[in-house]
Amino acid sequence: MDPRLSLAPEVARRLGHRVVDALVERLVQLPDLPVGAGATWEEMEATLRGPMPEEPGDPEQVLETVLREVLPPGLRVDHPRFFGFVPSPGNPIAVLADALAAGFSTFAGTWLGSPGAAMVETTVLDWLRDICALPDTTRGLLVTGGSAASLTAMAVALDERAGSERHRACVYVSDEAHSSVERALRVLGVRHVRVLPSDHHDRLVPAAVAAAVAGDRAAGRLPVCLVASAGTTGTGAVDPLVDLRHVCDEHGLWLHVDGAYGAAAALAPRGRAELIGLELADSLTLDPHKWLFQPPEAGCLLVRDGAALERTFSVAPAYLRDAAPAGPEVNFADRGIQLTRQFRALKLWMSLEVYGAAAFRQAIEHGLGLAEYAEDRLAGDPAWEVVTPARLGIVTFRARRAGATPAELDALNGRLPAAALEDGFAFMSTHRVRGVTALRLCTINPRTTPADVDRSIERLATLAKEETDARIP
Repeated sequence: MDPRLSLAPEVARRLGHRVVDALVERLVQLPDLPVGAGATWEEMEATLRGPMPEEPGDPEQVLETVLREVLPPGLRVDHPRFFGFVPSPGNPIAVLADALAAGFSTFAGTWLGSPGAAMVETTVLDWLRDICALPDTTRGLLVTGGSAASLTAMAVALDERAGSERHRACVYVSDEAHSSVERALRVLGVRHVRVLPSDHHDRLVPAAVAAAVAGDRAAGRLPVCLVASAGTTGTGAVDPLVDLRHVCDEHGLWLHVDGAYGAAAALAPRGRAELIGLELADSLTLDPHKWLFQPPEAGCLLVRDGAALERTFSVAPAYLRDAAPAGPEVNFADRGIQLTRQFRALKLWMSLEVYGAAAFRQAIEHGLGLAEYAEDRLAGDPAWEVVTPARLGIVTFRARRAGATPAELDALNGRLPAAALEDGFAFMSTHRVRGVTALRLCTINPRTTPADVDRSIERLATLAKEETDARIP
């Protein structure tokens, strides 16, 4: 037993080399691996669940158990044929950066804890601010992901616009808004959440927002915030941000833009053209672990009036007196709910320093083009119907069968993701679009090729035929 919780240097090196070898081997083999593998509770429990060990074990055997039993089951979200939800493609430099940040036990909550971490995060936030064309007054912080960013943003909006009248606060969202917004508002105790129907382009209707605000104000409630989307998770739709900004200005609302997956596309010219008005947000969510190709966890919140973050979250307990900034230094703990924080900025900073912004821009353009390629491929095949066009790397579609009822088509398309996962070649999720169940293809992984798209659609067509044939008496 080692009460110091340490390892002999030669053992640590041997384990470290094994880990790096496993990571590189996985990256090389990934295109040929199944896109995912399921496991039952009973299977995982039999392998991994047990009493807490009292005595030490063999570290190399423990590592092999992790590599063999813990990590393989589930979805490989960085697989080039993983098209479901929003992939997190990652990159090798970011993985090494995460290991460095963890290995050096970097405390990124205060300047005193790590001036390097604070300056790197400040720099990364400047870069993200500039990508989104927000003003120099913008400040922010990196968080775990879009859910934490939404929670932080809603807390700031309520503090700035509602104050002690939070019990009267109304927040307006689209029926296409991400579930993290609703969850954040529940946590914050907002009782009046208006879910407004989107139009036939899956976008918020400014006139409907204005009418809902007027109705709530007449009823004695306090309209506080509008949440718009810069790339809905379901279909990639971008709400009319310029017009919504006008509504917010007219009615005194805070405009939060959820660009968790879509906002980073502003780095590329075609993406920027789809995101007009992004720079008008009072607060903006952006997840580098999506379209900036970082492994989880890496979310970001940017706030136009950066001082509002500290007005909402900063506290000064006696035990942190020694960590108080003496000048322009930043304590990121004063901008959010975490005091102890990971050094999340390192991986994005190292990635951009190593690969350069041009490579990221090209990768984003590649993802946009792949979705358009997939749309053309599907539109030319009578077995498929395109439901929504390619928008910000997402296209939705569904299998067609002559003589099938709408309910039968819904059932067929709803079964395909499970069939695809069992098949292992590719994975796509579903979304409910305009009253029908549609398959959803998200093509943001820069390692995905047109051939991957072609072969995945062909494989899915085979699975759809098998599903149909299996139910014909």
